[in-house]
Amino acid sequence: MKYKTLGRSGLEVSEVGFGCMSLGEDRAVNKALLHQALDSGITFFDTADLYQKGENEVAVGNAFKGMRDRVVLATKVGNQWRPDGSGWDWNPTKAYILQAVEHSLKRLQTDHIDLYQLHGGTIEDPIDETIEAFEILKAQGKIRAYGISSIRPNVIREYIKRSNIDSVMMQYSLLDRRPEEACLGLLQEQGIGVLARGSLAQGLLVGKSPKPYLGHSEKEVAAAAEAVSRVAGNQRSVAEVAARYVLHHPAVTTAVLGIRTAAQLQDALHVAEAAPLQEQGIEELKRAVQALRYEQHR
Repeated sequence: MKYKTLGRSGLEVSEVGFGCMSLGEDRAVNKALLHQALDSGITFFDTADLYQKGENEVAVGNAFKGMRDRVVLATKVGNQWRPDGSGWDWNPTKAYILQAVEHSLKRLQTDHIDLYQLHGGTIEDPIDETIEAFEILKAQGKIRAYGISSIRPNVIREYIKRSNIDSVMMQYSLLDRRPEEACLGLLQEQGIGVLARGSLAQGLLVGKSPKPYLGHSEKEVAAAAEAVSRVAGNQRSVAEVAARYVLHHPAVTTAVLGIRTAAQLQDALHVAEAAPLQEQGIEELKRAVQALRYEQHR
């Protein structure tokens, strides 16, 4: 496993991270899977207070009780569940963040969160107020670093200008190359780490039946998957190629892969062990599918 420093935070994180959103409801199974990942070298675990109405954080906290110093825990805030459980509303206010962090700390059974992330964001948000909340929590020692989870270039630019974020989590894959156009170079230049999610494009790059995806037609999705398979050949798995495409960009610190089963964990570990793609392979993948551009939030 390769490890990198996340932005300017000083946090050392595994190049492949464990996306906890997909975990099931069986606590024992979850605990065993999370422990196996940690024992295999994965140290970065990403959850959110939104997932399973907080139960995802509970599962992660329960699994790592007594071994907190071995893991880098990331969670997210900003989506507030309604009292009747009918859904959630966007709430990036200072008051809510300072309240919500206490619940996340309790569920995670820890006195600090390594990376606290705003779970979304719009240009109309009270951005300075949100930043102030994160800075207060950092000064209090309740969080070590903070970032945003956003694909919106205009929001990302504002946080770069107005805050001390260490990371941006964004969707990035061969079928969603929008970050290459507007964000990755800027974030790399600013020393801000990128946490890539959705690297397998909902499984469409690794064997799932093709269907329209974002702005791509079913035919284009099939062509991208075929290119991944060609580059994989007999030496690599398609998951290795799809994830290694994302990791080839120097702005990307970690590919956060959703893991629910032991087989998915093994796929993630194979990605971690795999050699980087050669430039020839990268170019073949790029030729196979046209890069999308952000049409909104520019």
